[in-house]
Amino acid sequence: MKFLQYAVQDHLAYITLNRPEKSNALCYELVSELRVAFKKAEEDNTVKIIILKANGDAFCAGADLNYLQELQTNSFEQNLADSDHLKALFLQICELRKVVISQVHAHALAGGCGLATVCDFTFAAPEANFGYTEVRIGFVPAIVMVFLLRKIGESKAKQLLLGGSVITAAQAFSMGLIHFISEKQKLEHEVRRFANQLIENNSAYAMGVTKQMIAKVQSLPIEEALSFASEMNAKSRGSDDCRKGIRAFLKKEKINWKT
Repeated sequence: MKFLQYAVQDHLAYITLNRPEKSNALCYELVSELRVAFKKAEEDNTVKIIILKANGDAFCAGADLNYLQELQTNSFEQNLADSDHLKALFLQICELRKVVISQVHAHALAGGCGLATVCDFTFAAPEANFGYTEVRIGFVPAIVMVFLLRKIGESKAKQLLLGGSVITAAQAFSMGLIHFISEKQKLEHEVRRFANQLIENNSAYAMGVTKQMIAKVQSLPIEEALSFASEMNAKSRGSDDCRKGIRAFLKKEKINWKT
């Protein structure tokens, strides 16, 4: 891959943005590589958790402005296809059967902020900044808006999307935009430790189904949501992991789901 590094170690898939000279700004090729990498990690049975990180002085500066300028000569249909490409990536992460953790060591802005916060968990260094700055350049934070509203609610989303301001990691944490703050030199260790806790303590099958249900039930009317939930409840009872978990619970045995 040209703009990414991909590695698997100890049941963890590391997807690393590697376009540091452009602050890991998003372009069509980088989004394409991300979609391929996430699909590869999802289909790898040895991978339990996916970690998204970045090389360089920024996590991701959002869309490559030179690329956006080139798109201004495109037709509406061409621009729609390009927008759908990014939409597909965000939806893929949201609906992925595996937990995705973003490891944000430095600033994550606009689409880069969306990329980090559409993940299931976000760890950030104290010096990392976050913001949806699109309105400052006459652009619209359209795709990320859908996910942000679901994540932090309308009032806080308006503050970020309409204000266009850049906030600190501490402010992002207080708004519910990120989940954990860790010193930069300890960030990778803390992410790995948390990921390993999930792997050892929780069923990968159960986490995957739960994550996909969270993504789906919010868009359903309550009766449909409950019917879907009842169906998934019944299916999960027949799973190998559920049988294994109940058997161990009744025998008072501790399960290490990593094995």
